[in-house]
Parts: sequence; structure tokens; C-alpha cells
Amino acid sequence: MSQVIELKSHPLVSHNLAILRSKDTDTQGFREAAQRLSTMVLVAATESLKTVQQDVETPLQTTSERVLAEEIWFIPVLRAGLAMVDMGLRLLPGAHVGFVGLYRDEDSLEPQHYYKNLPDFSQSTQSCFLMDPMLATGGSACAAIDLLKAQGAADIKLLTIICAPEGIKEVFTKYPDVSIFTASVDERLNDVGYIIPGLGDAGDRYFGT
Repeated sequence: MSQVIELKSHPLVSHNLAILRSKDTDTQGFREAAQRLSTMVLVAATESLKTVQQDVETPLQTTSERVLAEEIWFIPVLRAGLAMVDMGLRLLPGAHVGFVGLYRDEDSLEPQHYYKNLPDFSQSTQSCFLMDPMLATGGSACAAIDLLKAQGAADIKLLTIICAPEGIKEVFTKYPDVSIFTASVDERLNDVGYIIPGLGDAGDRYFGT
């Protein structure tokens, strides 16, 4: 069942969104705010991960805690998605990482993949977290989901920082089984496909290019 989990009402999320949006934020400040937001989005997205009970010996006695019971895969969409995967690995250092590289064909305007490094997901139980800070038209996200499903992925969550309603509609129309976790659902796309109010080009601002 499709759902959007938006975290904007949280004071820390709103505060860091203000930093990201500001045209006066420098590269370092942008990176740090993006990393903080990525962490908060990932915490929300991992709330429903499968766990099992496990005994743990403390210095005082035996207790019981729940530990993860499935493989975790982070799949950043190159290049902007790299901004999110670093924080994911800090939270879950045992996670696996796959990669999807996409570009937009200048004639057809359709996304084309130029790089893919993904396993056969059908051979194990896993959760796939597709990472791309901006969901604009939804074309790139759908192309990446296509690739994941072709590899047998069944449990896919799309992690973003900012979404446009048009992109959400596109993803849910094609993939009603994919959930979206985001810091903010913005107003709309402008005539050239940028999210309004947005924050500009996330990759350029994060990498200082």
C-alpha cells in the first residue's frame, strides 16, 4: 500500500530544511544539514524492519534485545544519493550498498541508466532503501525502481529529502507498493522541472560544483 511519510512537522527537520533552502548556506553547512536530515529520514524508514529476539550478556546479567533479521541494502542514485548513503552506513555499518547511475536523454528526456551494480535480490530476504535527495518528476526514481524490481527486489522504500507532488503521483501510479519517506513535500514543479520552493540542485550544492 502506497504511503508518504513526511517529517516536516518535527522541529529539527524544519530547522535543517531552512538551512538547506537558504541560498546563503555554504557547501559545508549544506552538507551537514543534508546529513542530519538523511539520518532522521532513515530512522523513520527503518522503524518497521524485521527483528528477532536475541539474548545478550551484560556485565551484570543476561538480558534480551531485538536484532535485525534481514539484509539491508542501500541503493543511492548517483550522484546526489551518495549524500544519504554515508549517513546510512553510520547507522547500519553492516548494510550492503548497491549503485544505480542515471542520466536524462537530451532528445527523449527519458532517464537512461549508465551504471548498475546490484545483486540478485530474489535469493534472500532483504529491505532495499533507494536513496535520492530530490523527487521531482519521478522519472529517475521510477527508472531506478524498474532496475531493482528486475533484480528481484520486493521490499523497496524510497528515501528523499524533498519531494514534488508530481513525482509522488508518478511513483505511486507505477509502483503502489513503494513507500516514500521524506523531510518535506513541497508545492510543485516549475516549467523546467525544478521543485518549488526547493533548494536548487542538491548534487551541485552538496559537492560544491
